[in-house]
Amino acid sequence: MKRRMHVRCHSPAFASHARPASDTMTASATGSPTGLPPTVLPELLDQAEAIRVLRRDIHAHPELCFEEERTADIVAGTLASFGIEVRRGLGKTGVVGVIQGLRPGPRALGLRADMDALPMTEHNTFAHASRHHGKMHACGHDGHVAMLLSAAQHLAAHRDFAGTVYVVFQPAEEGGGGAREMVRDGLFERFPMDAIFGMHNWPGMPVGSFAVRNGPCFASSNEFHITIRGKGCHGAMPHLGIDPVPVACQLVQAYQTILTRNVRPVETGVISVTMIQAGEATNVIPESVVMQGTVRTFTTEVLDLIENRMREITQQLCAAFGAEADFKFSRNYPPTVNHAFEAQFVREVMAELVGADQVHEFEPTMGAEDFSYFLQAKPGAYFVIGNGDGSHREGGHGLGPCMLHNPSYDFNDTLIPLGATLWVKLVERWLARA
Repeated sequence: MKRRMHVRCHSPAFASHARPASDTMTASATGSPTGLPPTVLPELLDQAEAIRVLRRDIHAHPELCFEEERTADIVAGTLASFGIEVRRGLGKTGVVGVIQGLRPGPRALGLRADMDALPMTEHNTFAHASRHHGKMHACGHDGHVAMLLSAAQHLAAHRDFAGTVYVVFQPAEEGGGGAREMVRDGLFERFPMDAIFGMHNWPGMPVGSFAVRNGPCFASSNEFHITIRGKGCHGAMPHLGIDPVPVACQLVQAYQTILTRNVRPVETGVISVTMIQAGEATNVIPESVVMQGTVRTFTTEVLDLIENRMREITQQLCAAFGAEADFKFSRNYPPTVNHAFEAQFVREVMAELVGADQVHEFEPTMGAEDFSYFLQAKPGAYFVIGNGDGSHREGGHGLGPCMLHNPSYDFNDTLIPLGATLWVKLVERWLARA
């Protein structure tokens, strides 16, 4: 797709100049796009095409973690065009919009969207496919930005509420810990809020549905790097060396006993050795073996246990074979744990919007999410919105499934007015609390 506009030049009413709706936004007899409930706000349907164009422009120009300069410019310029106060620079490329109600109030709420793309090559060839080889919006962060911008436009135009809304556009979710960096830069001190909420699209879940749960929903993400040092020798004379390869094989098996014999059976953990590198020639017993992998848990207590046992087993097993080991364990994202009140609160808002039968209990995943840093500092909840089965993709999409982190993925633009409506309803209900 050719670049349709430079968003910084938008007027506040840019949505009124939208093109006719595309096939993905075909109106039904109820006036809502196919698959959406009639409770979606009409004004958000009216602006959906313009936001769709913006979303696809962002998709075509993906930027990796802490490189989101263009995306941040688009976000900041669009917010400013809506008459929203804009603050920049938190977490390097983060953007925060401040929306004050017409009346002062004691409450303030944060809504978060992530902005970065993934370092992978897109297989789609439709008009808005990535123009930058090796970079792709394969997780839908472009859609998250679009939904929150749509909600921000509505909230800025209808400020009949008491209190403050902070729309938080976060960089570097995909491994950079952008949420952590925004917190370190004083996000919650500069923008004091009662709670913060985040939303992610979820492929395979029907359009028009949501899912949330209290407690852990995403796991911690951690990595290990182990070097086993033996003594290299000729492959025909193994008795003259110390072979690190069988040591590595023993370790792979031994690590799994941590989960089956050390962790309580009702707890959850995953240890995956994903890389083993050794040797240069078939007739040489190598000097060393490098093992790398990941550990996932839902609690810090289980993580502590796994890390300690892995270190002990590594050191003692290597010593038993006469080898030595360097053990490095890196803790990346902590588990994402929703707060009970906030999870139930957003569940009720969802039920009002789409009906209780379309609000599901989210099944925890061992994937990780750096919204966890926000939830460690503030009450809140993280939830998902159904992205459909992939049939929304236009001609030119890759042959693979429309799943997260897949080179054939694309965000479902039909979600934009639905997700934005949920944000608006959540704000209205939260700020109206006694």
